[in-house]
Amino acid sequence: MHVYLVGGAVRDRLLGLPVRERDWVVVGATPQQMLALGYKPVGKDFPVFLHPETKEEYALARTERKTGPGYTGFAVHADPDVTLEEDLLRRDLTINAMAETPDGELIDPCGGKDDLDNGILRHVSPAFAEDPVRILRIARFAARFSRWGFHVAHDTNRLLRSMVASGEVDQLVPERVWAELVKALAEPVPVRFFEVLHGCGALTRLFPELDPLYPAAGHAAAAAPVHAILPVLQAAVDLSEEPAVRWAALICDIDNADPTALDKPRLNALCERLRTPNACRELALLALQYRHQVHEIAGLPPTTVLDLLTAVDALRRADRFDDFLLVCEADARSRDAGLLDYPPARLVLQTRQACLQVKAPAGKHGPEIAAIMRARRVEAIKRMLT
Repeated sequence: MHVYLVGGAVRDRLLGLPVRERDWVVVGATPQQMLALGYKPVGKDFPVFLHPETKEEYALARTERKTGPGYTGFAVHADPDVTLEEDLLRRDLTINAMAETPDGELIDPCGGKDDLDNGILRHVSPAFAEDPVRILRIARFAARFSRWGFHVAHDTNRLLRSMVASGEVDQLVPERVWAELVKALAEPVPVRFFEVLHGCGALTRLFPELDPLYPAAGHAAAAAPVHAILPVLQAAVDLSEEPAVRWAALICDIDNADPTALDKPRLNALCERLRTPNACRELALLALQYRHQVHEIAGLPPTTVLDLLTAVDALRRADRFDDFLLVCEADARSRDAGLLDYPPARLVLQTRQACLQVKAPAGKHGPEIAAIMRARRVEAIKRMLT
């Protein structure tokens, strides 16, 4: 039995990045031997075990054979005779197909170290095309490593395009697309995720609402500045790490490019198609409908300001309201790259605070209380605005 550190932990150590989790491959062992050593089985489709103390994942070396369409149609062969090199050859990218011995010796049968040094995202073998999730994964790695100049190899991009043309990308289920999208939105340059998908033709299949924002694939698309097409999203990256904020910013980019492209029904349809969680859907809808009022809050009548605070539920849901204001600020920054301050956010927070300080009248009931509270809040907002 031989144990090797594999995948992302090896890659990130070579890049000088923190290693957040470690995965291991075990060569020459059977499931019965792993159980006898105290490892806990967790894999359903192939033998994966948790270390009895560290709880890190240890997978038996395996090979895979395509048996059907999509990313679930695979037959797995895990046996003591499977070599480490065979296990590495089934992986997606060369930079993820490296291993280390317990002594720290690098095992690199696919040239991952050279591609890492040269900033290239390259597929390991033609078997890459058998799993459509890898289209999303390579786009996500581009978003993660874009700041160091990583790019997709030309031959890999051709393979991606063939996967789109063959319909393999259409096998992706909405839940998996959304899961990869959320991870991509959390990366340092999420704009690159969509650029890679556009470059291989997958964007129009997965996110058709975004496709019209991009120039035709080719030299014009390659030459487009990385921040030029989705400026609200990139501005949001500087303001928040929350995927919901960045998703709402992406919706603003679509709306800014074509105000007729999205309305409430079409945004709801988009979120239904992607199985978007309610929190992300709600924040995106607020940004779509009300961000322009926040931009102009200093000139709005007090009654309109109160209606705005009520519509976004600012008096009860402070955390979501704070996220909403971050999306508004990202939208403003996308229009003015030199913007260092966003006074509307400060002003709307002050009006919110003024409303919260209004006391309910004593001895009143039902609609009468609501009418008095509204009048008092309008007066408080008026004082604040003047």
